[in-house]
Amino acid sequence: MLIFLYGQDTYRSRQKLNEIINHYKKIHKSGLNLKYFDGKNLSFQDFKDEIRSVSMFAEKKLAVLKNTFLNKNFKENFLRDSKEFAESKNIVLFYEEEEFSGDKLFKFLKKHAKSQEFKPLQSQKLKNWVKKGFDDYGIEIREEALEKLINFVGSDLWQMANEIKKLVSYKLKCPNPEISQRDIELLVKPKIETDIFKTIDAIASKNKKQALDLIHKHLERGDTPLYLLSMINFQFRNLLIVKSSRFGYEKLKMHPYVIQKSTQQARKFNFEELKKIYQKIFQVDLSIKTGKVEPETALDLFIAEI
Repeated sequence: MLIFLYGQDTYRSRQKLNEIINHYKKIHKSGLNLKYFDGKNLSFQDFKDEIRSVSMFAEKKLAVLKNTFLNKNFKENFLRDSKEFAESKNIVLFYEEEEFSGDKLFKFLKKHAKSQEFKPLQSQKLKNWVKKGFDDYGIEIREEALEKLINFVGSDLWQMANEIKKLVSYKLKCPNPEISQRDIELLVKPKIETDIFKTIDAIASKNKKQALDLIHKHLERGDTPLYLLSMINFQFRNLLIVKSSRFGYEKLKMHPYVIQKSTQQARKFNFEELKKIYQKIFQVDLSIKTGKVEPETALDLFIAEI
């Protein structure tokens, strides 16, 4: 039998892999026939001999292979003898964190193996996954807080799972355990915050080319213009708060790291400059949402005009 797990969402694919392994262990108690292989430098003959060897227990074997698509020799030999593995009672599981759609082995496994692709969750599916994460702990999250958390973290479920645990741990100590938007802003560091800081630095230095380059890297990676604009808006809002604070930084409801970086950046702008940029962000956001200008064009114009 052949099983093929692949895709960019390694959190869910790893969960599925562990589910299969744990199920196998429950049935085959000895654990001696569970084998792991790094396919990058794996000899096909060694692998074949291992699968063919007779077990002292009447158990199926489960062979888990990773990085096999990087081994040209292994792929060619496996495809040559593929019928033997496909019809075997033993289980050969291919686990890959990338998609090799043009690869012959990829096409073969898609056709002949029990395959499952794990694409990054988006939109409502991502919302449902995050909400369930809090439900599992018996904690409610407000809709606006859910939106902000997803804006901050995106579809990286490894980080999202950690942020859920952190927020739950924090709220269980509070009288009202419901997660609010303020909790997200206080405890969660936005995923692209470091690059946004770089972008703000580039804007402050009047280096528009660098700012545009940083923005376009995120667009190429799949971040939406509105998401990027929301992050820029978030950071300029922080700069205004820090610049106008009369109560000392210890009173600000921000993550300490955000206070530190925002304080450094606020020194590069005067108060009027920050107000004008913040107003410009609002105008750009409105232009995008009313369809007056294409989102990517609006983002480019915003950087060019400030």
